[in-house]
Amino acid sequence: MNKQIIFNLAVKDLDKSRAFFTALGFGFNEQWSGECTAYMNIVDDTIHAMLMTEEFFRSLIDKPLAQAKEANEVIICLSCESREKVDSLIAKAVAAGGRTPHPPEDHGFMYDQGFEDLDGHLWNLVWVAPQG
Repeated sequence: MNKQIIFNLAVKDLDKSRAFFTALGFGFNEQWSGECTAYMNIVDDTIHAMLMTEEFFRSLIDKPLAQAKEANEVIICLSCESREKVDSLIAKAVAAGGRTPHPPEDHGFMYDQGFEDLDGHLWNLVWVAPQG
């Protein structure tokens, strides 16, 4: 069986979130998307995010929904093939309405920067030198 990672994220406005992540270059699988969900391809066929309306997300849990703009439980970290790719994705995220919570960090062997999406979820983009 092919192992996959699928994480679920609650979003306030599904259409705006789809537009945001489309602007970053992520695609969606319409076969697994619906009125309340959008199945986003992040890394080939192995890592995906299921964007869910807050109402639908709440129907799956039995405790309060955390508001990511107020508190964070997780930072989603994606590796990039180059420093330029990190900078490019950050620029696209900001242009699409996201924000950067901190400046880029350059450690020589590693370069990273993060962005906050429209709902406050934190994403970190990192490049590590092959000899790192």
